[in-house]
Amino acid sequence: MNHPMILSAFFFNPQGDHRMSWRHPRAPGQEIFGLEYYRQLAIVAENAVIDIIFVADHVAIWDSFQSTVAHYANARLEPITLLSALAAVTKHIGLIGTASSSYSEPYNLARAFASLDYLSNGRAGWNVVTSAMDEEALNFGKDGNTEHAIRYERAAEFLATAKALWDSWADDAILMDKASGYFADPAGVHRINHTGKHFKVRGPLNVPRPIQGHPVIVQAGSSEDGKNLAAAHADLHFSLVRSIEEGKQYRQDLNERLERAGRNPESFKILPGIVPIVAESASAAREKQAQLEALMPVQIGVDLLSSWCGVDLSKFSLDDPLPSLPSEDTFDGQRTNLARVRAFAEQGLTIRQTAQRISRAGTAPLMLGTAGEIADQLEAWFTAGAADGFNLMFQLLPEDWTNFVSLVVPELQRRGLARKGYGAGTLREMLRLPRPENQFAMSKAPEGEWREKVNEPVSIAN
Repeated sequence: MNHPMILSAFFFNPQGDHRMSWRHPRAPGQEIFGLEYYRQLAIVAENAVIDIIFVADHVAIWDSFQSTVAHYANARLEPITLLSALAAVTKHIGLIGTASSSYSEPYNLARAFASLDYLSNGRAGWNVVTSAMDEEALNFGKDGNTEHAIRYERAAEFLATAKALWDSWADDAILMDKASGYFADPAGVHRINHTGKHFKVRGPLNVPRPIQGHPVIVQAGSSEDGKNLAAAHADLHFSLVRSIEEGKQYRQDLNERLERAGRNPESFKILPGIVPIVAESASAAREKQAQLEALMPVQIGVDLLSSWCGVDLSKFSLDDPLPSLPSEDTFDGQRTNLARVRAFAEQGLTIRQTAQRISRAGTAPLMLGTAGEIADQLEAWFTAGAADGFNLMFQLLPEDWTNFVSLVVPELQRRGLARKGYGAGTLREMLRLPRPENQFAMSKAPEGEWREKVNEPVSIAN
């Protein structure tokens, strides 16, 4: 093996990636709103040489249905704030946070992630989402969710603008020359003067170019629009595939999109989400899973399914088959989720059965068993080329997290599949991702003066 698999520890709900994990007797309580809880998890992960902590997010409480308010109020800390705090108590692990391109502005987020990159010494990453919940839209002055294609069009312009802002400083523009009074080389700082359909931004950013050039860009949507956005802009792609063969086909699809975008597939890593449940045997793991699923009120699963497919299922019997579903071409919710529900409908599953399937971790495949058995499955996916690594979705925190890092990771390391140490360098360097070139690149004239290739300089003198 030429390189280790990438291991990313995923936070969805603070108590675990199961919507009712908070009810488990060993689940944490209100400490999920304090730093110490996350610090302990981060230290456990860093001691095991996990590559990434990945914090997911919504910008709303999911409350379309009354039962969700009563039982599943998905309260959570804001990711960039949390990761900035974790940057101070960790040294090596990557810090990826979710932020919406639909409900922010390029300047704000470019500045926030550039700051996180400096505070973490080059370990920042941004998971770009377009926010598909009506509840989110209602918090930002809208009456409902924006059309799917428009959200992705905005996301593409948002990313291009953010990258231009990061590039608005040359890597060596900072002078801090006390004798001359120049804080920065005036030819190394640029207004981007962007005017597009969705944004008008002058620039430059008021943070110098990030240590990594750009923070690592992550994207998770698997719709056509989502995969095209990933191929154009992302470094990491969080996928949900159900088998090795599906993972290989997914990689081939993305490779073709990358080629059309003029990119090398080596610059793009795919991390399928998986749910590892470690126990002394596969049967014990299944029993553990059943105990957790028993905590899920049936109505919560049905409400979640209704949200995913855009159809109010409360009027149907739980043992009915799924009704006719909307077309993905016109659906303005999460099309990836709608496609998963459609696949279950084609298998003949009832509403109850489908609700149970999606309630645990959004249909990510379960890997149950002993540490060796889970390592076998991860190795099979990785060596077959179905994954560059994995987004590890732990259903019960901190228990499943600590079990995995103490039992499975050493087995992966023994097999030479997982890294045993971090070494020096940024998150990009650890993940074998290229550092982006500055689109406003300069070349120095023989006399030492800057010769600008793109855009106008801004004089910044003290």
